Amino acid sequence: MSAGAASATVHVIVLNYRTPDLTIAAIESLLASETSHLSLTCTIVDNRSADDSVERLRNQFSTIPLIESSHNRGYAGGNNLGIRALLSEIPVTANRDDTYVLLLNSDVVVRSDTVATCVAFLRAHSDVGIVGPKVVLPDGSLDLACRRGFPTPSRALWKLTGLAMRFPNNPRFTGYNLTHLDENETTEVDSVMGAFMLVRLAAIDDAGLLDEDFFMYGEDLDWSYRIKARGWRVFYHPTASVTHLKGASSRRQSYRMIFEFYRAMWLFHRKHYARRQRLPVNLLILLGIAARGALAFAINATRPAGRKRVA
Repeated sequence: MSAGAASATVHVIVLNYRTPDLTIAAIESLLASETSHLSLTCTIVDNRSADDSVERLRNQFSTIPLIESSHNRGYAGGNNLGIRALLSEIPVTANRDDTYVLLLNSDVVVRSDTVATCVAFLRAHSDVGIVGPKVVLPDGSLDLACRRGFPTPSRALWKLTGLAMRFPNNPRFTGYNLTHLDENETTEVDSVMGAFMLVRLAAIDDAGLLDEDFFMYGEDLDWSYRIKARGWRVFYHPTASVTHLKGASSRRQSYRMIFEFYRAMWLFHRKHYARRQRLPVNLLILLGIAARGALAFAINATRPAGRKRVA
């Protein structure tokens, strides 16, 4: 942002579920992002952790609002609690095009320039509703979910059959994770990752909140789909980057998360594509998702406790 630019406002939602140490680290990395041209407000939502999370987070961040959910609402429901609270406090007269909502996972570490870089991108592209940074794993590799195409029936087929992994540079098979593209090039995509998703408030006004039918996984894809349907664009902007420690809470519930991952695939298909397909095709897709989910359960059962994961 130029020195003379007016201050932009970013409202950050950090969802905690039994990860107080990570949530503290995420917020501390976030607070280092505030500048004279970037005003940050933060809201913590505790998704009914039922541990010492609330006490620890309130002690650590006494000035940051913390919302306690009455039950675990999942990713969409928990974040919606925070977004609704924010919307109730944002004046009607606020500049909706220059006010932003950032969804930030508790297991993400933010570079000090990342939020400002993403805001600058949205300010320079008034038709962009969502931007996401390059998301890297602790080993330095790209988290493939940070730039995706929508899981159309054909893209889902290539992913479920393993062809996308076998031919990572062939765009015919890589339309979901886009592995044929340069990871360091800014690209218009269908969706970025909910772990760090910066959304223009005007786009939320148009498309509404996250769909709470998705408990975990798929809600970022669905939100992007609905926001794009209202005429906004979505961009992956790797000039900005974050580190994703990934799966700290989901590893403890790996079997539940496997179920939710494959359930989300079916929910997305049923919501956005099923009406365009004939019944036999929909049944085939459902069977394919169920079979791949069953295989994931079986593979996970053979892994040592410390290596269990969702997919």
